[in-house]
Amino acid sequence: MSSNMKSKSAWKSGASLLGVIFFGVLLNILGTRLNQMLGLPLYIDDIGTILSAMLGGYIPCITVGFFSNIINSLSDSYSMYYCVISVLIAVSAVAFAEKMRRIKIHAILTAVLSFAFWGGIAGGLLTWLINGLSFGEGYAVEMAERINRMVPMGYFLSNLLASFLIDLVDKTLVTVIAVVLYKLLPLKLLDYIHTRNWYYITIFEEPNRHNRKRISLRIKTTLVVALSLTLVASAAIGISILQYHNSTVKEYEENGRYAAEMIAEQLDADRIDEYLEKGRAADGYADTEELLSTVINLSPDIKFAYIYRIAEDGTHVVFDIDTADVKADEPGAVIDYDSSIEKYRDLFFAGKEIPVDITDDEYGWLLSVYKPVADSVGKVQCYVGVDLEMNRLRSEEFAFLARIISLFLGFLLLIRTYAVWIAEKHIIKPINSIAHVSRHSSYDTPDAREKWIHMLDMLNIRTGDEIETLYEEYKKAAHNTVRYIEEIQHKSEQLTKLQNGLIMVLADMVESRDQCTGDHVFKTAAYTEIILRQMQKEGVYADQLSEQFISEVVNSAPLHDVGKITVSDVILNKPGRLTDEEFRIMQSHTTEGGKIIDKAIAVVDEDSGYLREAKNLAMYHHEKWNGKGYPIGLSGEDIPLSARVMAVADVFDALVSRRSYKEPFTIEKALDIIREEAGNHFDPYVVQAFLDAEDEVRRVAKLNMEPSV
Repeated sequence: MSSNMKSKSAWKSGASLLGVIFFGVLLNILGTRLNQMLGLPLYIDDIGTILSAMLGGYIPCITVGFFSNIINSLSDSYSMYYCVISVLIAVSAVAFAEKMRRIKIHAILTAVLSFAFWGGIAGGLLTWLINGLSFGEGYAVEMAERINRMVPMGYFLSNLLASFLIDLVDKTLVTVIAVVLYKLLPLKLLDYIHTRNWYYITIFEEPNRHNRKRISLRIKTTLVVALSLTLVASAAIGISILQYHNSTVKEYEENGRYAAEMIAEQLDADRIDEYLEKGRAADGYADTEELLSTVINLSPDIKFAYIYRIAEDGTHVVFDIDTADVKADEPGAVIDYDSSIEKYRDLFFAGKEIPVDITDDEYGWLLSVYKPVADSVGKVQCYVGVDLEMNRLRSEEFAFLARIISLFLGFLLLIRTYAVWIAEKHIIKPINSIAHVSRHSSYDTPDAREKWIHMLDMLNIRTGDEIETLYEEYKKAAHNTVRYIEEIQHKSEQLTKLQNGLIMVLADMVESRDQCTGDHVFKTAAYTEIILRQMQKEGVYADQLSEQFISEVVNSAPLHDVGKITVSDVILNKPGRLTDEEFRIMQSHTTEGGKIIDKAIAVVDEDSGYLREAKNLAMYHHEKWNGKGYPIGLSGEDIPLSARVMAVADVFDALVSRRSYKEPFTIEKALDIIREEAGNHFDPYVVQAFLDAEDEVRRVAKLNMEPSV
């Protein structure tokens, strides 16, 4: 694939991706608007999400789910807090996308239940949290009340069940619509979308990961991204919660100070002694009590309002108001210091400003504000105290935490998806593609090497960074490696030809001393290969007959009579029968041949199968199956297989060839002799293979044969 073609493909892929995202978001928005127009107790806001999952996978699907909520939040701000629910539905939709495309009913039903779980159960729980541990109002709450009347299960569970049932109907409807829309799309449009091209394009599948114990780069990247985003999000959420807490506490403090100042402004500090002495009988006492009651009723957060004089003997009650939970202390009563007063007792005695104090005791979680009140000469006579109940802060913080976490999770999942996608496209896929090609490469044959280079060239990785540099260098090294291998193989082939040629020359020189053997070394080698190939074809001795073994035996076959170089020409070319002593000398060519090959092995100084088989042939090709051969008298399969094969080839060629002491046998007669000696002189399996390849045997035997034969 050229760079230009790849660029066009990437542009086409990007355009189709944006098209799917736009169409998916549009469907979700239209579904929401349609639901509002019809006044249905549903949502119909996930059609585009599910459809984009079937069209393109995680990237468009999660993007559609997330930004649909962001756009809807322009008219309903609470929608943005449900981004995480939409993203989770999107992830589930991708998991079931393939089976939904093929209309697998059981998978579609499972998908609907999954969507309903996220939308109904998880969404209902999120609603409860962001509303300050309340499900709010609406059709679902009314339905929950009816469910609870029929089957008592409490406020929380009945609302979750109602939310799930409503969402089950909603997700069934949107899933059916999405599947129908997918099936109505033209095939040409589906082909154009090229969903798989939204990942890094290669012509290879993912590498096989079966039985792998190592952690893949994909998982590592996902973990790093997830951990980084989680740490950032946790810090951001923590800071947000702290800021929210501090600002809310400050708001409570300001409200408390405002209430305390309001009371202090109306209080006549010069009459505090009178109020303590006469209590409710003092003039104007009731007016001040009414003012305190009014202040308490100004805000649901103000729980207590009172006026105390702090003295050495305790807290003197000037004014105190009954509440629904706590009965007020009587005017003039002296009570023990509470924790706040005890903490700042010295400041109270000195008539100083008192810091805001927060306590959590039997009266609840309270923020206490104290305002010093001075008389006409500037002496502090008492303190106005206002206690604000902060339990609402807990529920508000829960709601705020739920909203911020939900919003952050939605963003995090979106960012994580794109971060992993970018890493997948520019790091993981290129590296995996290179590794895949390397894993499936082979150097054995020219075709395998050409395929490897072709596969590597087809990757055409263009990331514009170090990975592209790595790819280019690896490709260059691969091309050089193939060139070096071809050069080495060419030289190896030349050396092998030279080696085989020298062996044939050596064998021919040895045989040329025997005026009767002619082209014996060539024909025995040919018969040997015929027998070995036939046995391989018939599955005989399959554990031994590898290609390497056959090659070694055939190439070393010409050396089977190399020991004759030590035998006198007089004996080799004697026209008559040999004497016993002469025959003994003739037999020594086997052991002498073994010695010659041993010297070659010592020079090479390695375990060469080629020379090992040459020694087996030279030493044992006159051994017999029945153990009556020479030089050692081996029998059966104790005789090396190569020597058992050569025995048949050697005897057959001797029978059909002219010798100084005999005339040649006909091929038919020679074949009969070979057949008769099976199990006696020769290995029966070798004989059978030889006879089964009779046509090939005859063809070789007739080469350079005399007309009389």
